[in-house]
Amino acid sequence: MKKIIFAAIAVMAFGFTNAQQTRFGIKGGLNVTSFAGGNYYDAKSLVGFQVGGFAEIKIIERLSIQPEVLFSTQGAKLEFGNTDFNTKLNYINIPVLAKFYITKQFTAEAGPQLGFLVSAKRDDSDVKDSYKSVDTGFNFGLGYNFTENLGVGLRYTVGLSNIADYEVDDTQEYLDSPKNSVLALTLAYKF
Repeated sequence: MKKIIFAAIAVMAFGFTNAQQTRFGIKGGLNVTSFAGGNYYDAKSLVGFQVGGFAEIKIIERLSIQPEVLFSTQGAKLEFGNTDFNTKLNYINIPVLAKFYITKQFTAEAGPQLGFLVSAKRDDSDVKDSYKSVDTGFNFGLGYNFTENLGVGLRYTVGLSNIADYEVDDTQEYLDSPKNSVLALTLAYKF
């Protein structure tokens, strides 16, 4: 995973120095999030949001590199016994995407993401110590540009790393290796 991140940073740095055109923008939208992996097949979704900024660095005619910095609310609703708990995790996510223009309006994107945990709550309790401070993921998405400045995107982020930072024993099978799973619908404006 480190090699992927370093390669993405190298491509981004190359793009900044050799870019024909760089545009900056802001974006925000709706997240539908849950946990996947291990015994989290019955985790229920939470609705959250993401907001942040990005740079679109044109490499060649139909290909751009798009690094982003996003504040993202994530988590899941979990059931332990007869009680439901909302686990809400807030991250600063830094995806670096290769963005391909299929047409002038339609785009496809993919790339790695690094996330930094800002806070974690289970209902009203602080549980940040129960989760790792760094998360990794991979993004797949599609976009549609209404104009040169305004577009929408649909993106799915597959969590690659276990986010739990607690001991698991045989009596707590439900604490097994959760990974973030995020579906996001966003609106973006480029300057």
